Amino acid sequence: MTALALAGHMRKQAATRKTQTVGEPQGSHRGAAGGTIPVSRCSASCLPGYRKAFAEGKQVCCYECVQCSEGEISPLPDMENCMKCPEDQWSNESRDKCTMRTIDFLSYKDLLGVALTTTALVLSFCSAAVFCLFLKYKKSPIVKANNQELSYILLLSLMLSFLCSLLFIGRPTKVTCLLRQAVFGIIFAICISSILGKTITVIIAFNATRPGSRLRNYVGTRVPKYILLLCTLPEVFICALWLIISPPFPDYDTHSATGKIILQCNEGSPSAFYIMVGYIALLAFVSFFVAYLARKLPDIFNEAQYITFSMLLFCSVWISFILAYVSTTGKYLAAVEIFAILVSSAGLLGLIFVPKCYIIFFKPSVSTRGHLM
Repeated sequence: MTALALAGHMRKQAATRKTQTVGEPQGSHRGAAGGTIPVSRCSASCLPGYRKAFAEGKQVCCYECVQCSEGEISPLPDMENCMKCPEDQWSNESRDKCTMRTIDFLSYKDLLGVALTTTALVLSFCSAAVFCLFLKYKKSPIVKANNQELSYILLLSLMLSFLCSLLFIGRPTKVTCLLRQAVFGIIFAICISSILGKTITVIIAFNATRPGSRLRNYVGTRVPKYILLLCTLPEVFICALWLIISPPFPDYDTHSATGKIILQCNEGSPSAFYIMVGYIALLAFVSFFVAYLARKLPDIFNEAQYITFSMLLFCSVWISFILAYVSTTGKYLAAVEIFAILVSSAGLLGLIFVPKCYIIFFKPSVSTRGHLM
């Protein structure tokens, strides 16, 4: 063997030894000439659901297997990058396949939805029952004492307020998203405006008896009707402008809950929503203030004390709702608003009309013109 051939043979052996020391052979394949070529790895193969994570300062064949993050998959072994699932899908537990997300909204089939629906229907039935009772005893002084027509309007608006809460339950659609906040705002504006009109009627009635009082010119049904109209129109204008400029629409949220699509109504303009609720709160504060001023008037048929407590409850409920509204998402956001609607409306119904029903049923002797005089 010549010196040149010997040197070549030694270089070939050194290269073979270097290849074998890189890592333990994990397999081999047959070359074109029939020989075997060793395959060197210092890491095991990554299974589906995992990706390769290369470490700095190490050979390319050395890596770690890291599981894909939530919402990502690797369907094949030894993938260097995970694939992101579509928005309507989510990764399974093994991270090797995308599955359809579950759709979440406040349904009539949920236990929470059933409880809220039942409560709304029962309270609506109670409002209708009180309305029928007032129609039956419409000639009674207890019904006539504080503006009979406004009492009817208030009872009807309370009944509708209980029913409007049902628009917040069920799969959100374009129609329900458009209607629910506007209907709620206008109905509640009518409720509070009616209460304000009833309270001002009490003040006018008791102060008009003073000698030389100019309030005698305002005794009657026109002033309460004007108050009702003037206080409701701004809310109608706010809701109409909201629906024209930036109307609510059905939307879905894929980020708040893991593996779920939250169907909800996007309010379009959060500022318009807060302005609408803020106007109702302003009416409630004005009604509370006026009722507080009239609380010491003769209270045989005076509603001012009950209105004061009802407005206090109303304001407390809606202040709590605003605090909860900014920190709640998904179907619980709709449930919180329904709860606020039901509790505040039930407070108005109970504190204003239950004392009258008690007198009609259990103390009919009090509900006489002679006793009133």
